Amino acid sequence: MSLLRGFATVGGYTAASRVLGFLRDILIAGTLGTGPVADAFFVAFRFPNLFRRLFGEGAFNAAFVPLFAGRLEREGRAAAKAFAEEALAAMTVGLLLLTLLALAAMPWLMLVVAPGFADDPAQFDLAVRLTRIAFPYLLFMVLVALLGGVLNSLYRFAAAAAAPILLNLFFIASLLLVLPYWTGNAGELLAWTVAAAGLGQFLFMAWAASAAGMALRFPRPRLTPAVRRLLKLMVPGLLSAGALQLNLLVGTMIATLQAGAVSWLYYADRLYQLPLGLIGIGIGVVLLPDLARKLRGGHDQAAMYALNRGLELGLFLTLPATVALLVVPGPIVTVLFERGAFTAADSEATALALAAYAAGLPAFVLVKILQPPFFAREDTVTPLRFALVSVAVNIVLALALFYAMGFLGLAIAATVASWANVLLLAWRLKALGFLTLDARSRKRLPRSLLVSLLMGLALWAAARALQDPLGGGELERIGALALLVAGGLVVYFGLAFPLKAIDRSELAAALRRKGRGDGSGAGPG
Repeated sequence: MSLLRGFATVGGYTAASRVLGFLRDILIAGTLGTGPVADAFFVAFRFPNLFRRLFGEGAFNAAFVPLFAGRLEREGRAAAKAFAEEALAAMTVGLLLLTLLALAAMPWLMLVVAPGFADDPAQFDLAVRLTRIAFPYLLFMVLVALLGGVLNSLYRFAAAAAAPILLNLFFIASLLLVLPYWTGNAGELLAWTVAAAGLGQFLFMAWAASAAGMALRFPRPRLTPAVRRLLKLMVPGLLSAGALQLNLLVGTMIATLQAGAVSWLYYADRLYQLPLGLIGIGIGVVLLPDLARKLRGGHDQAAMYALNRGLELGLFLTLPATVALLVVPGPIVTVLFERGAFTAADSEATALALAAYAAGLPAFVLVKILQPPFFAREDTVTPLRFALVSVAVNIVLALALFYAMGFLGLAIAATVASWANVLLLAWRLKALGFLTLDARSRKRLPRSLLVSLLMGLALWAAARALQDPLGGGELERIGALALLVAGGLVVYFGLAFPLKAIDRSELAAALRRKGRGDGSGAGPG
């Protein structure tokens, strides 16, 4: 129940953020299309955003949350707050130095991140300039991650989940209100928007932490034993929890060798990131502090029960999304993006990449669920080993498949690499006795798969029946896609309840208690 309530809070805000993110990308697609300015901006945005995901959803979160939650459980609120303040001071100073070094070394870093741009000096210089403008976003995002870890460990999930909404609102405001009066390069406006949004998110999270009774001071930066432990855990966690992001970065580097490939992969990435962010990251955010506090309190069976429920809920929601993206990627891409500078050829290429990513969506989600049991035990080394295997698989396949089938091979490589990571994580957890599927999971998981396949058949038939309106005018296409989405949801949940893939009373009870306010989404936190 508590997992479901926490996930409903995180998922609700994440869904709002992703919907606004799609609106943002629709506006960017219509403004920049898939030309050299678009490729330069997406590299500039992805570079600090990569570090945001690594630190915010990866290394920092994996190291800080178990340490903070453990102190909270064993020593109380005051000791946990003191540790958070020590971490705040040390991370701020370290990130300021990293930011200054990155700004100075950006031309050399760009040769690594986007080697294909070196053949076009104008595009290369633009990418360097845009990335320098946007890079301070990293500093603010790590501080946001720290404040989010504090609030999540208090089971106050709303603020951290709502913060990304501000990024999308900043983008939408810039594109609709500022761009008409902007006389410079549109890519520069968007890069300045990234930096401003980072500051806005930090100020919002600082307010939320203060309202939750965790107004953090800024003490003199010191490498205390607790901070050293944090940094030690972060080093392997940087790669292990960010394996997916490292795979995508490798794909970006190689994609710059094919015109338009960066943009096609970016838009496909944005589409599959909706269920990944909503489900995998959402469950992982709730599961990590819950497991850490249960294990520190000596409640191992309760931790195993929470992990089973995380797997059950994650796959119940992921499998239908996977099937839908595999069955109707074309209509989804066409309706959302094909307008203005975004052509039918762009839609076809993006849909192919989306289908390839969709095949790996369950793996991307399962990685987010299977890593927290290691992190909660302060083990970031084991996931690191498996992440390095995953990255190696991705690099080898990306290089081999790119020269065989172009950009599509990069998406396939990322998918195969993530499945390799999942298999290794599950094998090791089971060998250590940390993962045992209970009777409820063994019963419900196959039913979720069956219901998803039946929904896929219904979607396929509906897409054929709606072929004409899906290829019609703007309003016709939107209406037809809305019918597909609504019909898929009706079929899935219409079959899931009678086939017992999920229990209607449990779902209703959890959402009813959340609606009354249980602390997981109350107030600003």
